[in-house]
Amino acid sequence: MTTTTSFPFPPTYNFPPFFTPQPNSNTRLSQLEKWSSLIQAWCRHHRQYRLSLVDAIDTPLFHNALLRKRLDLAAARDVLDWMTKSEEEGGGGRRAEWLDASTGGNAAPKSVAYIWWRRPEEWADVVADWVENTGQRGAVLTVYELIQGEATVSQDFHGMDNDVMMKTLNILVKRGKIQIFGNEGEEGVKFF
Repeated sequence: MTTTTSFPFPPTYNFPPFFTPQPNSNTRLSQLEKWSSLIQAWCRHHRQYRLSLVDAIDTPLFHNALLRKRLDLAAARDVLDWMTKSEEEGGGGRRAEWLDASTGGNAAPKSVAYIWWRRPEEWADVVADWVENTGQRGAVLTVYELIQGEATVSQDFHGMDNDVMMKTLNILVKRGKIQIFGNEGEEGVKFF
């Protein structure tokens, strides 16, 4: 799902050194933080939950045609690697998660990642608030209804990637807020 309005790039996007990994550790940290913010904002704007580096490397996200500058694939992978680490690990707060064969992806290692413009825990809070605010406690809905239903059209999670919704719902299961039942692809959710 994409939006029709153009994406507002931050001022640093028009600064040529932004596209070159910086050697000074403090400058590099600032650069990584700015790239992380840009990637999250881009994905949020375009309602993207997964980012394929191979597909995205030639888009305006990583290629400023006006400056004739780009982040190459290795540098983009470095940014996402940094985004996958916690702050304690010297990273970007777990704002990305690599998909591989073990996590349901079938792409080459470190080529596709979830981009957490909201982490699953944050999405869980959003869904729980929606349940409370709309009187859905005790209701049973399908995962499809949560993602595509008329009742959720005005919600940020409407149109969400199914795997991201399942990660979100599993957090709510752990919190004791919901129960998931049914077969894969036909799951129902009971809200407590």
